[in-house]
Amino acid sequence: MTMPAATAQSGLEWASDAFQQSRRRLFGIAYRMLGTVADAEDVLQDVWIRWQTARPDDVHEPEAFLATVTTRLSINALQSARVRRETYIGPWLPEPVNTQDDPSLGAERGEALQYAVLLLLERLTPTERAAYVLREAFDYPYERIAGILRTTPAAARQLVSRARRHLASERRAEAPPAEQRRLLDAFLAAAQRGDVAQLEELFASHVVSLTDGNGVAKAARIPVVGLERVATFVAAFSSHFWTGKAIGWTEVNGQPAVTLSEGAAVTTVLTLTSSAQSITRLLWIMSPDKLGHASIAGA
Repeated sequence: MTMPAATAQSGLEWASDAFQQSRRRLFGIAYRMLGTVADAEDVLQDVWIRWQTARPDDVHEPEAFLATVTTRLSINALQSARVRRETYIGPWLPEPVNTQDDPSLGAERGEALQYAVLLLLERLTPTERAAYVLREAFDYPYERIAGILRTTPAAARQLVSRARRHLASERRAEAPPAEQRRLLDAFLAAAQRGDVAQLEELFASHVVSLTDGNGVAKAARIPVVGLERVATFVAAFSSHFWTGKAIGWTEVNGQPAVTLSEGAAVTTVLTLTSSAQSITRLLWIMSPDKLGHASIAGA
């Protein structure tokens, strides 16, 4: 690798600049692979360490080198994370990232960022997930994906194709953001009134309510499934859950969401997945470890 800038900068300054130029893309890869900001940041820290110690003669394209290391470390981290999640209390959901304050996260391609896709990606093998993310979210050519994953272009194409088939078998057409916001707004009104009939009108027959609390008080520890059960479940806590909480609109993972906060602390992020006409999933993120990057309601 030639370093013309090194005549004016120290090697460390050059390395830092090159890393920062690629950082948003690297974070986008790691987050889509791992589903949490903390895990993605841990990977990027390891990438930075390896980048600092890389021999300049071994690095011909800094961005390609950094993306390769990020992807491989993310595959390893995902395998470890899935073992840890076996002891997680209740449903596990990806950590919400605020794309309203940081639109660059989804600036290249929003694929594999919304919850509907992230939840489906959990069912892929780590290598299939990596191939899908690199291809669909960042439009990497198969030759580059093959180099990153230490395989052939034909095998890389097969990995992406297999991932697409897995997702297509369960992926439904998602409503556009404006319709998602309308459904979420209508849900909030009906939920606070405890209006079972109105809630049932908003839900698909197969609706699921998932609460990620990891043992926090008042967080449901099992999924609630079915139109009548979810409507009754939501109505049951209408008299106390919303009391004293400020509700504010935000955008997480490229889709509308609301924050519920008490004082200066966000206690819940609520978003949903939906078909064109109805809510298919309610997603309640209540685990304190996943609320650190949520904007305070009304801020």
